[in-house]
Amino acid sequence: MQQFIDQQKQFVEFSSSVNSFQMKAKHVFVITTYKEQWLLTSHKKRGLEFPGGKVEDFETLAEAAKREVYEETGGIVGELTEIGEYMVHDQHHPFVKRVYYADIQTLHEKECYFETNGPVKVAENILDMVQEPEYSFIMKDEILPIAIEIIKQKKLLKSSL
Repeated sequence: MQQFIDQQKQFVEFSSSVNSFQMKAKHVFVITTYKEQWLLTSHKKRGLEFPGGKVEDFETLAEAAKREVYEETGGIVGELTEIGEYMVHDQHHPFVKRVYYADIQTLHEKECYFETNGPVKVAENILDMVQEPEYSFIMKDEILPIAIEIIKQKKLLKSSL
C-alpha cells in the first residue's frame, strides 16, 4: 500500500490489488494508449487527463471503464487490464477509484464527447508533461507514476512510451 497527499490536500492510499478497501470502488480511471501514443481527453473544466468517471448503478466497473473511454474519447477498448485501486480520504465524501489500462482498438470521431472536448494524443513521455498548466490536477499526483510503473512491469505497453 502506497500513501501520499494529493494536489487537493487529500490523503490517498493506492493498492495494486483490487478490493483492498472496506469501501467498494464506484469510480474508474483508465490509462489509455492508441497507436503507440497516450490517449487523453480534454475535460472542459479540468484540462487534459485520462478518461474516467462514476460507475452507473446498472454496470460493472469494467463496463463503466469502457463506457467512459468511449464517451470521452470515442475509443473502443481492446483489452482492459486492472492495475489497482486508490482511496481518496475526502473528509466529506471519501471514494475508491479502480485504475485500468486499456489499449484502444479503434477511435471513432463523435459529435458529442459529453463533459470533454474529445480525444488528445500525446507521443511524449506523459510523466514529463503532466506538470504543465493544461493538465488536470488528477494527472499531477502519485497515482499516474505508480500506475505506469505497474503497466510497464506487466509489459502491457506496445511501445517505449
